[in-house]
Amino acid sequence: MPSKKKKWMKLRHRVVRNIAWCLIYPYSRLKYGIHIQTFKEQGDRPYLILFNHQTAFDQFFAGMAFRGPVYYVASEDLFSKGWLSSLIRYLVAPIPIKKQTTDVSAVMTCLRVAREGGTIAMAPEGNRTYSGKNVFINPAVAPLARKLGLPIVLYHIEGGYGVHPRWSDVVRRGRMDCYVHRVIEPEEYRAMSDDELYRTICEGLTVNEARADRLFFHKKRAEYIERALYTCPFCGLTELKSHRDTVTCQTCGRAVRYLPTTELQGVDGEFPYRFMADWYEGQCALVNHLSPTDYTESPAFTDNASLSEVIVYKKKQLLKKKTAVALYGDRITVDEQSFSFDEITAAAVLGKNKLNIYHDKRIYQLKGDKCFNALKYVNFYYRYRNVMKGDCDGQFLGL
Repeated sequence: MPSKKKKWMKLRHRVVRNIAWCLIYPYSRLKYGIHIQTFKEQGDRPYLILFNHQTAFDQFFAGMAFRGPVYYVASEDLFSKGWLSSLIRYLVAPIPIKKQTTDVSAVMTCLRVAREGGTIAMAPEGNRTYSGKNVFINPAVAPLARKLGLPIVLYHIEGGYGVHPRWSDVVRRGRMDCYVHRVIEPEEYRAMSDDELYRTICEGLTVNEARADRLFFHKKRAEYIERALYTCPFCGLTELKSHRDTVTCQTCGRAVRYLPTTELQGVDGEFPYRFMADWYEGQCALVNHLSPTDYTESPAFTDNASLSEVIVYKKKQLLKKKTAVALYGDRITVDEQSFSFDEITAAAVLGKNKLNIYHDKRIYQLKGDKCFNALKYVNFYYRYRNVMKGDCDGQFLGL
């Protein structure tokens, strides 16, 4: 007789959630200047919480608006930290998903939690914004939401990009607001097609931080902006160097100041972009006009980084502490090893600047110094893929 499958939901998850709330909420108020609006209409029902993704702690901000435990969908990186991952699994049982891939097991776990009456939370963008505007949302979120059959909460996080941009190591003094923007009831989305539901989710999660209506203070507010940017509007592909509130192009020497309003200001002349979102979109437009064949003989960029293999849901195994990395139009080389874009199944940025390369059923991770830009590798990979598919006008660059 087959043994009965253990439940995903445990009583300890509720206990841990209540203890964590008492600790994390006051800490978040002090550190992030956050104002979380409690969802008073929650009742006793489970929900599917979909939130826009601005900071590393968005899942906690969403969870604090709800009573009871929330089961978060998290990337494999969280589950590859050895004993720490085992502790997190025991305490809060997040739902693992392989980033940038179709993960059937993650869908099945979500269905399991929903059947047990659990509330599930996820960031359908799958990536934190580098620019302050939403990034791509996979259309698969609509059929998944329909399968779960839960009321869908569209949860807004505002000001997070100003307080702690993905590319920065420092938290600025400012204000964040988190609240339920809209609830889509099952009877409402059952009357929609998947395309209609997808559009409703995308529109309902849209938050544009490219606006100068708040102030965010820190003396190092521009530092490590080069994790997000690798182009200059005057020079094209380049290397940038940041210091305190200023970033400088190493090719032409032009400097730009990052203001407390999150606006950009040229130091010794006019600068064509007002916000990071404008610069980021200009960068994407430049990459989407590149021909990969122009960078097959000589690399577009070179870096130094450590190389590890991710043993999924177990640990990371360091292969080389220091390697020479080169980005070409059709491949990434790591010392003598070459990762052809034709053989790579996916590339993804994790955290601020770690690069995952999915190659031949194995996952490799490159981690450079604090200035390492992992984004350019992902962008070049997806530009190559678009061109090889005959979609030279394709806009999707991995985020």
